[in-house]
Amino acid sequence: MATEYTGATLFDGTNLVPKGHIRVENGVVTAPGAADRVVLDGGYLLPGLLDLQVNGGGGLMVCGSTSVDDLRRICDVQARLGATGILPTLITDRPEATAAVIAAGVAAARAQVPSFLGLHLEGPHLDPRRKGAHDAGLIRPMTDADLAMLCQAAHDLPSLMVTVAPESVSAPQISALRTAGAVVSLGHTDCTAQVAQGAFAAGVRCVTHLFNAMSQLGNREPGLVGAALTGRAFCGLIADGIHVAAEAVRVATAARPEGVFLVTDCMAAAGTDATEFQLGGRRILRRESRLTLEDGTLAGADLTLPQAMRFMAERVGLPLERVFAMATRIPADCLGRNDLGRLAPGARADFVHLGPDLSLRGVWRAGQRIL
Repeated sequence: MATEYTGATLFDGTNLVPKGHIRVENGVVTAPGAADRVVLDGGYLLPGLLDLQVNGGGGLMVCGSTSVDDLRRICDVQARLGATGILPTLITDRPEATAAVIAAGVAAARAQVPSFLGLHLEGPHLDPRRKGAHDAGLIRPMTDADLAMLCQAAHDLPSLMVTVAPESVSAPQISALRTAGAVVSLGHTDCTAQVAQGAFAAGVRCVTHLFNAMSQLGNREPGLVGAALTGRAFCGLIADGIHVAAEAVRVATAARPEGVFLVTDCMAAAGTDATEFQLGGRRILRRESRLTLEDGTLAGADLTLPQAMRFMAERVGLPLERVFAMATRIPADCLGRNDLGRLAPGARADFVHLGPDLSLRGVWRAGQRIL
């Protein structure tokens, strides 16, 4: 039997619809018709939130020993935090670790692990000058073997995002990845705006955690930030008030009203009360909503997408339909997924219920309530 959900303001992926409703049957959103009715207690009904940069959760980090069960656990933890679709993310590691995570991801896709959308490989082909919390000793140029492995992964996974720096990859390598189906993203780079624009022309379509670990906007050298804000690439953004100031976020969203989407860059501590954990043998401290190495370097974020949306609405001052799109439709568009980030007939019945204060009240995955 179909179920109709009503009683909340509906965000369909583009517009807010007061007193809107959706009808769900067999795990998808369907056209209006006979249905049992569930009346929600106000607030907002949104498509399931999408997070394209998730390093871990539930005490687990994505690493060389990650198994299919680990990916399932991370996906389940994140779903209960509101993100019904994620890209588990491996940061810079050894070649064998990258190969192992790809193998686990392919197995997770074949097993149809709920919420698993593919993988994000953030490194190791970066610029050590902008390493952030990545291990500089593991950063290296892309080889022919690396390229072949990544192109095969792009074929085998539902989605593959690869963060690279122009200092470590060539334009032909970028083009090959794009042709293979990967979403190529620039990040952890000190490149000039001209070099970034060349990478965009070669096939880059995204920028990883805009403003962080990259060349900044200057009056004579615009850097990657300037190239991103005047280009057409999608831009992920960590909206916690720690990684990027509200004023900078306002500039970015004014320049790219349809190009910026929210990411959490969250780590193993997500969904737990842990005050510290390990990252590649290094101690990560969790203090006052901040994750850092012992020397104070930011190491991911202590953030959920509902929290990020609240920051965008309250501190940045964006209208709610724009805020909601940044966690639903825009990341879906970045992946080329028309079945996600929308609540329209034919879309997957992944959705969340938020209170008037944007607190998370309920989560449904394929039409089944999990929170």
